[in-house]
Amino acid sequence: MSDTVDKARAAVKRLKVFPLPSVVLLPGSAAPLHIFEPRYRAMIKDAVASDGIFAMAQVLPGQESLLPNKPQLEEMLCVGVITMNEELEDGRFNLVLVGVARARLKNELSTSHPYREVEAELLEDEAVDPEADVSLRRAVVELVARLPTEVGKRVAQVASRVSGGALADVVASTFMQDPQRRFEVLSETDVHLRMEIVTEELLMLVGHLKPRKPEGLMN
Repeated sequence: MSDTVDKARAAVKRLKVFPLPSVVLLPGSAAPLHIFEPRYRAMIKDAVASDGIFAMAQVLPGQESLLPNKPQLEEMLCVGVITMNEELEDGRFNLVLVGVARARLKNELSTSHPYREVEAELLEDEAVDPEADVSLRRAVVELVARLPTEVGKRVAQVASRVSGGALADVVASTFMQDPQRRFEVLSETDVHLRMEIVTEELLMLVGHLKPRKPEGLMN
């Protein structure tokens, strides 16, 4: 992962950007994408031929109708790396983009390419106390107890491998589907506040689910 972060750190000096309001990528999560617009086909070709890096962006509220042109962008981006890609016969792409890190847009760059490029600043989480995410972990345990067994096991396995801000990102990417709420998580660079947002969301979800019934024979 450190090699990918190094690539992202270098890429933000001239970062390819894909504005797509319906998709909010979070670090550590994956987004399957189908690329069909000619300008973004060109972007993917260039990315695959170089470092595999581009960023997902949101547009400012009220700018959605300007997507065919150049709507203004929110300053918070998620830099991602292409992990799988398939170029179809007609030039379209199917790919999987995995979030690497947050970045803050500094300014848009002039470019000869049909797609947009920006200069950005990579934002890496500060280290937090190992016990800082205890409330979030408790909320995950409460939720796992209400999920189907196999689903709960997968969630628990993923949650056990990360901590702090990364745990908040992974949990949010799994259970927070509303783009605005996901963007709120992406925009929160304070790890403690981010964990609070995600913990609150999980507890709301827990409140709407019944505990899973015990499995097996009952005496």
